Amino acid sequence: MIYRKFQDIELSGLGLGMMRLPVIDGNDGVVDENAAAEMIDCAYKSGINYFDTAWGYHDGNSELVAGKYLSKYPRESYYLATKFPGYDLSNMDKVEEIFEKQLEKCQTQYFDFYLFHNVYEGNIDAYLDPQYGILEYLLKQKENGRIRHLGFSAHGSVEVIQRFLDAYGQHMEFCQLQLNYMDWHFQKAQEKAAIMQKSGIPIWVMEPLRGGKLAKASEEMTAAMQSMRPEETVPGWAFRFLQSIPGVTMVLSGMSNMEQLKENIATYETDEPLNGEEFDALVKHIDAEIKNGGLPCTACHYCTSHCPKALPIPELIALYNEHKLTGGGFIAPMAVSSMAQEKRPANCIGCRSCEQVCPQQIKISEMMGDFTSMIGM
Repeated sequence: MIYRKFQDIELSGLGLGMMRLPVIDGNDGVVDENAAAEMIDCAYKSGINYFDTAWGYHDGNSELVAGKYLSKYPRESYYLATKFPGYDLSNMDKVEEIFEKQLEKCQTQYFDFYLFHNVYEGNIDAYLDPQYGILEYLLKQKENGRIRHLGFSAHGSVEVIQRFLDAYGQHMEFCQLQLNYMDWHFQKAQEKAAIMQKSGIPIWVMEPLRGGKLAKASEEMTAAMQSMRPEETVPGWAFRFLQSIPGVTMVLSGMSNMEQLKENIATYETDEPLNGEEFDALVKHIDAEIKNGGLPCTACHYCTSHCPKALPIPELIALYNEHKLTGGGFIAPMAVSSMAQEKRPANCIGCRSCEQVCPQQIKISEMMGDFTSMIGM
């Protein structure tokens, strides 16, 4: 395992993101604890020392799993990160209540890393509103030793990120960005990384494989990769891309099974950044594919907890993208027809509750209407 220096500590280059733990019967709220425990143990014994969870992951159960299975190890032997769930505006006046509950759920006396979760257009005003006292409270916890390092994650625009930094930047020790070669231009990740580099703030990476999308590649792109690095895997290219970017300290991967975990650990046994030619070729290929691409869903499941119709939104977006990217075909209609009637896109009532918490700011209600018109369900 390669390690990166952060202040006076050594962090594993790869961290275990606990947003996509194995689940039972496809239910995101029911973690397969036996499988998750095996993965946590494998990660720990393989040298991963950074574990990232959050209040809302797996309908609140990720922190419980983190606490239950990490507490078997010496507390000083790993670094634990969680976040204040400001992606949901109803939480803004509950910072103390939530923080205390998180300590209890995670069975710990302190968090090594704590983040303002998902700074974006929908919550920037509330995050910066002094009436909630969020920054003040978190700085107090840092002063008391219950937070070791304070940072933020961001899915917002370049302008929103800069606004947050202008207000709170002096207190931020790291920033977690959605960073991968697909989003380098598509989501302006290059510009966001440049802001951090200019500010001297280390970069934490989320969605390195774009919710699993970059674990595979088109035949043309795979051939191009193999011509340059015959021994490298397709997911390996995504990680080597990140190893090439100055300022990247921590790469978090939400791995859902042991196979993914072991493959990613193997990649992080070596530091093999792309050269300039490889980097440019990778970005050029993906940019060309994006021109005919779909919606930028990462299957974070924030939307599903706010849908009054309990629609499987990430699954429907994935099918919508598949239908768009392939120019139609039978796969998406077949998959939707196999769903229960009440789970199909036609059941969307257009309330937009899901859109209020979507980190990618996808116009989900419009997608549902478009999808319904395309497949008639």
